Amino acid sequence: MCISSDISHHSLKLKEFKKFESATAALNEAAALGEGKVTPLLSSLLDSLKDEKKGSLAVADSKLASSISKLTHLSLKPIADSSTFSSQQEVYRAVRNHLSSLIPGLRPDDMDTTSLGLSHSLSRHKVKFSADKVDTMIIQAISLLDDLDKELNTYAMRTSEWYGWHFPELAKIINDNLAYARLVLKIGMRSNASKVDLSEILPEEIETAVKAAAEVSMGTEITSEDLENIQMLAEQVVSFSEYRSQLSSYLSSRMQAIAPNLTALVGELVGARLIAHAGSLTNLMKQPASTIQILGAEKALFRALKTKHDTPKYGLIYHASLVGQATGKNKGKIARVLAAKAALGLRVDGMAEQMEGGEEDERTEEERAALGIQARLYVERKLSKLEGKPLKAIGIQHAPSGQLAAGKTQPGKWEIKEARKYNADADGLSGDAPAAKKLIQEVETNGQAVAGAEEENSNVDMSDDEEDQTATIGKSETTVNGSASVEEDSKAQRKADKAARKAAKEEKRRLKAEKKARKAEKAAAKEAKKKGNDAAATVESKKRKHEGDEEKREKKKKKQKSKV
Repeated sequence: MCISSDISHHSLKLKEFKKFESATAALNEAAALGEGKVTPLLSSLLDSLKDEKKGSLAVADSKLASSISKLTHLSLKPIADSSTFSSQQEVYRAVRNHLSSLIPGLRPDDMDTTSLGLSHSLSRHKVKFSADKVDTMIIQAISLLDDLDKELNTYAMRTSEWYGWHFPELAKIINDNLAYARLVLKIGMRSNASKVDLSEILPEEIETAVKAAAEVSMGTEITSEDLENIQMLAEQVVSFSEYRSQLSSYLSSRMQAIAPNLTALVGELVGARLIAHAGSLTNLMKQPASTIQILGAEKALFRALKTKHDTPKYGLIYHASLVGQATGKNKGKIARVLAAKAALGLRVDGMAEQMEGGEEDERTEEERAALGIQARLYVERKLSKLEGKPLKAIGIQHAPSGQLAAGKTQPGKWEIKEARKYNADADGLSGDAPAAKKLIQEVETNGQAVAGAEEENSNVDMSDDEEDQTATIGKSETTVNGSASVEEDSKAQRKADKAARKAAKEEKRRLKAEKKARKAEKAAAKEAKKKGNDAAATVESKKRKHEGDEEKREKKKKKQKSKV
C-alpha cells in the first residue's frame, strides 16, 4: 500500500525534532540505538512527550522498546509487538517517504547524502577494524598456507618428472623439493654439472655424487627451449618456498599478538586452524572445552551418534605436539586436558583488551602468555607421568608438509636428513590393547652394518600360511673391508636367529593344537548337555500328555454319572 503526500500531511504531524550536532554524534547515536540503548539525546527528546496522556509510542526495535519502557518519567506506552506489526510498518514507510516534507528546510538531496554518509560510517564502526588485533588475517593466512603446500607439492612433483627425463638419477640422490629446484636452475644441462660449483646448495659428498651421476646418466637429450620452460617452473617452486617461509613467520607473529596463550599450548598452526574453523577468535572463545576437543571432527561425531558407536576423542587438536607425543589410549586423556587448558587460555586472549580497559597493552610476550606457558608445563608433567619418558622440547612445531616451520627468508644449504619412519606407537588403540613392539637387532662390523627387525604377532589363531608370511624388514650396506672372522660370526648369528624363529613357530603350532583340542572338548560337552536336555524335555512332555488324558477321562466319567 502506498500512502500519497496528501494523506501523509493529513494523517502525520511532526511533534518534535532535534538535529545531531555532528557526524560523529550521529554515528554514536545510531550505534547505541542499534544495540537497544537509550542515549541522553533520545531521553531528552522523550522528555518533551512525558505530559502526553493519550496515544502510544511506536518503536521499530523490540530491544529499544524494552529499554524505553523502563523510563519512569514517560507516561506513553511503547508498542513493538507483532500484533500491530503491519500497521506500524505502514507508518514507518510513510515517515521515510515523506520525511523531507515533514521536516521544514530539509531538501531530498541533502537527505540522500546524509543517509549515505551515515551508512558508511556505521558500517565501518561495526567492522571495528584494528591492525594489531584482527583474527581475519589469521584465517586468510592459514588458508593460504594450506593452498601453498598443495600447489608447491604439485609444482615440485611436475619439475621432478619433467627434468627427470633428462637427468633421472638426480631425483634418487636429492629428496628435498627446494634443493632439487635450485639444482635445476644451477646445473641446467647435465653436461654442465662438472663445471658448476654446487657448494652453496649441497654438502661436499652429495655434490660429488651428483657430478658423478651426471657423467653416466641414462637420461634423454633435451633442447634449450625445453630447459628454459623447466627452469621457469623451478623458479616458481623456489619463489613459492621462500614465500611460504615468509608467510609462516607472519602467521607466527600474528598468533603471538592475538592469541599468545593458545599459541603456547597448541602451537601456531593448530591454533590458527582452530580459529579458522570456528570463524573468529570470539566464537572460539565462547566454546566449551568439550567442543574445542572435537572441533574439526563433526562428521565423525554425528556418524557415531547416529550409529550409536563411540564418539571421537579429538579433532584438529590431534595435530598438537603434546597429543602427538602421547601413545595409545593416552592420546584421548591428553587431548581432553589440553582442550580444557586451551579453553581457559582462549578466554584470557579474547578478553585481554576489555580487561585492560581499552588501553594499550605494554606487557611483554612472556607476560601475556604466562597462563599458556604454565598450563603447558602442567600438561607436560601429566603426559610425562602417563608415558614414563622424557618429552620433546617446547616450541618444536612442524609445517603441514612435515618440515620444521622455520622463519628463514633465504634457503640455506641442503643437509642429509634421516627418512621418517612409521611410528606404530602413534596409532590409536581400542580398549586395553598393548602397543605394537619391535624387536630390532643390530650387528656392527668393520664397515658393515646389518639391521633386522621382526614383528611377532600375538594372535594364536593365525594360520600356517600367514605365519610363513611374517614381515621381515632389513637394510644392509656392505663394503670390502670386513674380515673373514667377522663374516663367520654374523652368519652364525643369523643362523641362531633363524633357529629361534623356527622354535617360536613350533611353539605357536603347539599352542594352536592345544586350543583346538580345548574347543573340541567344549563342543562335545555342549552337545552332550544339549542331548540330555532334549531327552528330559521329551519325558516331561509325555508325562504332561498322560496327565491331560487322565483329566479328560475323569471329566467324561463325571458327565456320564450326572446324566444317569
